[in-house]
Amino acid sequence: MVSNTQKEKAERFLKYHHDKEILVLLNSWDISSSRIIEACGYKAIATTSMGIAASLGYPDCQIIKLSEMIDVVRGIANSVQVPVTVDIEAGYGNNTDEIIKSVKEFIATGISGINIEDSIDLSPVLIDETEFCERISAIRELSESLGFHLVINARTDSFYTSPGSPKKNLSESIKRGNKYREAGADCIFVQPVWDKETIATLVREIKAPVNILANPSTGAGLPPSVSELQDLGIARLSLGSSLMKATLALIKKAADEISEKGTYNVLSDALTPLPDAVLAYKMTIGKQ
Repeated sequence: MVSNTQKEKAERFLKYHHDKEILVLLNSWDISSSRIIEACGYKAIATTSMGIAASLGYPDCQIIKLSEMIDVVRGIANSVQVPVTVDIEAGYGNNTDEIIKSVKEFIATGISGINIEDSIDLSPVLIDETEFCERISAIRELSESLGFHLVINARTDSFYTSPGSPKKNLSESIKRGNKYREAGADCIFVQPVWDKETIATLVREIKAPVNILANPSTGAGLPPSVSELQDLGIARLSLGSSLMKATLALIKKAADEISEKGTYNVLSDALTPLPDAVLAYKMTIGKQ
């Protein structure tokens, strides 16, 4: 059963994709990171598959058990008041029936949306577009049968995994994006794309809200600013695994400084002043 609260959150989350203001999603990996993001005023929470997997000692790409992923997602969805969308990677299944079974379990956690991608283990050969459209259509049918609108963010990895030219990858992304929209997707996720002209072309040619990834950890430089992306017409911006990677990098830097110098400057810089959002998060712990 889908509660009225879950239905309302999903409707609100869908609306955010069509507002004039860009939807910015900071990707969390556990209850604490989710509550802090919420306390900072963000309108929704998105999970990072890499972050959740890493927090439990797994590599990315669906190595983590579905049951463990479900447990984490349920904890996040139950701990915040804002809509939650979850990265389900390629769907945790080898065919449409298996994926639908997995999606049912995700929906039961109270989420408002999903992110599903058309590559498996980042293979350069993408899932056949017709087959992927069938998966999207089946998820949409499931959502409608439950009486609510699950927000489907369909990710195409043409740029991410294909060895083709930028022009070919752009054409493939546009073609797949429009087909995924017709199959029932609400938003099309193309990454990693940071060139402004390419982004403008995606927005113009894909007949759906477009999601872009801003992940400075890729080493490709800094992406356009939030305001620049909004001006380009981007509807949704995700940070992906970058927050989790930054957290791990902070641990490494602090540990190295303490062992090599015996000083605490990295920790001091991170803790002073203690962010208001962290204080607000601490105040909510006893209220849940």
